[in-house]
Amino acid sequence: MKDTIMFQLRKDQFYLTVDAAVFTILDKQLKLLLIRRKYPPFEGRYALPGGFVRIDEFLKQAVGRELEEETGVKGIFLQKLPAFGDVGRDPRGRVITIPYLALINSEEVRLHSTGDAELARWQPVYELPELAFDHQRIIDVALSKLRDELERTNIAADIMPARFTLTELQTAYEIILDRKLDKRNFRKRLRELSMVKELSETKMEGAHRPARLYSFRSKDHKGI
Repeated sequence: MKDTIMFQLRKDQFYLTVDAAVFTILDKQLKLLLIRRKYPPFEGRYALPGGFVRIDEFLKQAVGRELEEETGVKGIFLQKLPAFGDVGRDPRGRVITIPYLALINSEEVRLHSTGDAELARWQPVYELPELAFDHQRIIDVALSKLRDELERTNIAADIMPARFTLTELQTAYEIILDRKLDKRNFRKRLRELSMVKELSETKMEGAHRPARLYSFRSKDHKGI
């Protein structure tokens, strides 16, 4: 049964929510997972998936539950971001939210919406509609954090297939960072970080000779 707390907020109390900024690469674009709100406030407007934390839940349990209920996405790694708690950010009352960042392979999930979400969809990051609450600010912080993590951790393992070419990996980096990378410097950096390992298999890339396939040494999230 869905929470009814959203309709009963008291003006003299604090409430806690969670939100998820989930990014993917689809159609050669960086896209963000959004839901269209079914109920007030901001009925019909797009927003990040999320909702109220129940009294018996850990924060990660709450954001995982809301993601699955509203979009069908489940079992993904989520990284906590700084809290957003400006007065007036939610017209219903004093609500503080804990946002989370995630990066996933869109081919591994099928979106479907239930509960408070009328629709779940992937939206290009640079073509976002007017969003509910302060979710545009949360997205800006999440994107900045994602790019920082990409430079120093193996977070890209969440968006890549199990096996890939170095060209495919560089393309993913360029899409997320929104800039071109020098091929030689990119591959030199990969060697320095020892983040990926070479496999025995190859793959044809266009009319060129077969390209070597690689995989991440680990999908455990850690700094490099």
